[in-house]
Amino acid sequence: MERVLMGADPLDLARVQFALTAGTHFLFVALTLGLATLVALTQTRATVSGSAVHARMVRFWGQLYVINYAVGIVTGLVMEFQFGLNWSGLSRVTGNVFGAPLALETIVAFFVESTFLGLWIFGWDRLNRWVHLALIWVVTLTAYLSAYFVLVANGWLQRPVGFVMVDGVARLDDVGALLANPTALLAFFHVLFGGLLTAGFFMAGVSGFHLLRRTAEVEFFRRSMRIGLLTVMVSVMPVVVFGGMQFQYAQPTKTGGHKAAAAVADFTARFGPDDYRAPVLAGVGEALMMTMWMLMLLVAAVALVKFPFGRWLVRGRVFHVLMIAAVPLPYVAMVAGWVFREVGRQPWMVYGVLKTRDALSPGVGAGTITVSFVAFSVLFAVLFGVNAWLLARFARRGPEGAGLGASPPVEPAAPVMSPTF
Repeated sequence: MERVLMGADPLDLARVQFALTAGTHFLFVALTLGLATLVALTQTRATVSGSAVHARMVRFWGQLYVINYAVGIVTGLVMEFQFGLNWSGLSRVTGNVFGAPLALETIVAFFVESTFLGLWIFGWDRLNRWVHLALIWVVTLTAYLSAYFVLVANGWLQRPVGFVMVDGVARLDDVGALLANPTALLAFFHVLFGGLLTAGFFMAGVSGFHLLRRTAEVEFFRRSMRIGLLTVMVSVMPVVVFGGMQFQYAQPTKTGGHKAAAAVADFTARFGPDDYRAPVLAGVGEALMMTMWMLMLLVAAVALVKFPFGRWLVRGRVFHVLMIAAVPLPYVAMVAGWVFREVGRQPWMVYGVLKTRDALSPGVGAGTITVSFVAFSVLFAVLFGVNAWLLARFARRGPEGAGLGASPPVEPAAPVMSPTF
């Protein structure tokens, strides 16, 4: 294995390494976005109505959200190291534009979102209930703002706007065009509903697991199942609508036809001969993404039939198994969609501006990238495994095992001894 990696092209190794780390990180992001929203909505219901069961649901699902968020933060930090390690050419040529939204994302995610999340976690039963509710909504909204800034950066790679080239370096000259880039805005709503879809399937799958085991917490998981199914039904169509709207801004070399041929001829004349057509893998990603969406649509149709009947939700053992089996569907769809979006842009790092090979750090050899590739692969495999194990462990425990917001045990006071005379 090591010999194979050492003999590989450094560019291919760097691309596969970034694909591995970015794809894995996004799996954490989607569940974090969706669960944060559902936890915030559930806490709103609990705060307004005083419902005890919804308050317990906040603690249980909030604990799973915090676990996924904490491990996901680590994967995000590791992923960003690669811009300096392997892709310094990207920073050198386009850093003034590409780096601006990423800097805003860092401020939002690490200074605002994490601060308010810490207050939410440790402020349980210590803060006013309305203040505590406001905290989780700040966390949720900043999470979406963070995702938006990341997609602004990625959208610029797909459709560079609002810049001029000065001495071979991109300079930002229109902030409005950068922030309102259609490839970023449409992708944002696509990701927003994709996150809700992921969280909906996750909540319904965990609830189905407990109902299948004939849990004593029937009311708890019946309500959780309804929230999960409602989220799936509400999100499954907007996901494909916002995904489909992005095709009007897709690179011509990705879509094929006369526009693709014209784009290839133009790039050949401007930048020299190269393989400018989208790789076959992009088409595979598109087909797999649509297949997963069709399966999710079928599950949503079944859920729509069963949703009005609470007894069916509790006793439908086949349905419980179906919902457990459906949990991976949005994850597969997200990875496949990401492959279609990113691989289809090749050989460009910034479409029509900077080729991927020119973005690679100079002087980086196969040996250096092999070491980082192995290290990052092992680290991300461990993080992914730990996250899956923690989520499964705490989800299996049920609401009685939720430690989030629980009051510490009170030690019995030592008896007061009477003085003796």
